[in-house]
Amino acid sequence: MKRLAYLTLGLFLVLVAAPSRSAAKTKVEVKDGQGKAVGDIVIWDEGTGVALELKLHDLTPGEHGIHFHQVPKCEGPDFKSAGGHFNPEGKKHGFDSPDGHHAGDMKNFTVGADGKASVRLEDSDVTLKDGPHSLLSSGAAVVVHAKADDYKTDPSGNSGDRVACGVITK
Repeated sequence: MKRLAYLTLGLFLVLVAAPSRSAAKTKVEVKDGQGKAVGDIVIWDEGTGVALELKLHDLTPGEHGIHFHQVPKCEGPDFKSAGGHFNPEGKKHGFDSPDGHHAGDMKNFTVGADGKASVRLEDSDVTLKDGPHSLLSSGAAVVVHAKADDYKTDPSGNSGDRVACGVITK
């Protein structure tokens, strides 16, 4: 009886001790222009890029643009301290641009009538790993814009003011 229990326990330990393949996650606190917290964004490496889980609140209902920006600063009220879009290859803005798009360009997301958004997004052109497309090498910011990105107007997709921002760090 003890031998059977030992074998079962041994098998259980082998299963539990198997290496995990889950990616490290980075949590970003997002604030509005007055410094009030409006939620969090969790970012992790997935495939060739990153995935993001947005859990935001107290935003204007409707469609919003969201981009990774090149400077890890979020000084309100306008967040211009975050610089331009993350763009290590010097491309034009927008998914509809014939000259390519910024690595920091992402698809729009929608905030509900209650001012909340719980959304999963992806960006296949950036990573958290070391390299020229890393958001962590020198830091970056994630910025929510007042309006939807039109996916073509350079440099920011005509997406309006920067209404929320979070710094991405290790």
